[in-house]
Amino acid sequence: MIPYGRQSINQQDIEAVVNALNGDFLTTGPLVEKFEKALEEVVGAPCVSVTSGTAALHCAYAAIALRPGDEVITPPLTFIATQATAALFGAKIVFVDIQESTGNIDPALVERAITPKTRAIVAVDYAGQPADLDELRDIADKHKIYLIEDAAHSIGSTYKGRPVGSIADITTFSFFPTKNMTTAEGGAIASPNPELLQKARRFSRQGLVREPQEFKVKNQGKWHQEVHEFGINYRLPDLLCALGISQLSRISTFKAIRNDLFDRYMKGFAEVPNLVLPQVNAFNNVMWHLFPIRVPAASREKIFDSLRSKDIFVQVNYLPTYRHPVFATYGLEEGDFPVSDGYYSGEISLPMFSDLSHNQQDFIINTLLEILATEVSRKL
Repeated sequence: MIPYGRQSINQQDIEAVVNALNGDFLTTGPLVEKFEKALEEVVGAPCVSVTSGTAALHCAYAAIALRPGDEVITPPLTFIATQATAALFGAKIVFVDIQESTGNIDPALVERAITPKTRAIVAVDYAGQPADLDELRDIADKHKIYLIEDAAHSIGSTYKGRPVGSIADITTFSFFPTKNMTTAEGGAIASPNPELLQKARRFSRQGLVREPQEFKVKNQGKWHQEVHEFGINYRLPDLLCALGISQLSRISTFKAIRNDLFDRYMKGFAEVPNLVLPQVNAFNNVMWHLFPIRVPAASREKIFDSLRSKDIFVQVNYLPTYRHPVFATYGLEEGDFPVSDGYYSGEISLPMFSDLSHNQQDFIINTLLEILATEVSRKL
């Protein structure tokens, strides 16, 4: 079976983890700070490591002090963690449709959705391509609200020459095995704003205050620590940070491989009728997490099943989140966000990972071309 995504682990990664196992720390130790510093070199802003991309989003919303009744603007085309972690603070999710070309939130529609209750705009970098961050940044600054970038797909990408992670107020990353790099499970928060990053860090460390100058409980010993606001244990252990450090040393290689795979897919499917390929904004330098194609909606399930029957494990990303039953009380109906619904109706994600060989990719391309040709003949 060819999976749609998987980790790339080499001997260097294995040795890094073994060395950590033989060290003094398995949980929080010196490799955590080393990993966070290595991340900062890639994303252009200081970072806090956490246990998942979902945890990173949860910490981001905690950092901006999201409260019940606040509104958060998000696109429907994303994994539900983007919204769930905000909803758990009691926030209202305001859905805004996407650009048909990129799958990213449409800035022109964002402006219209802002109300006095809006606390943040959340941009999702679909498939790895950064959203229109300058436009969104201008809107956020104009209305004095936060810009959060869900970059679960896009570590290693750049927007107008700037690394993803250096532009939004807070950027969140995921290091799940299918992502551009991995720590097994893991994620991170990046922010150029020291105050926001400190709030995210503290929330991810159970809210513990260890700085004596901030203590409210006085006259305790050197062991003392205290909690001013509740947090959660989202600490990424040294063991996984060891893997992350090793993976980061190869991120430019991962990007080159993924870009090569992207180009080969684009060439292999060039000018195929009824097949919509990803569009790249010229100002973006993308590290592709997904290769999303779109086929006629009426044929999507048959094409999907045919590919899987050939052991090509394609995926669909994603059911527009407003259509999940958990949002039933919002009174929304299928078709309320027509661009997202249309994108989803024909979307299939082809295998995209660093260890995908050219032979495997050629098999995927040729198989899909045969399936598409058969589908056309059947309809004729």
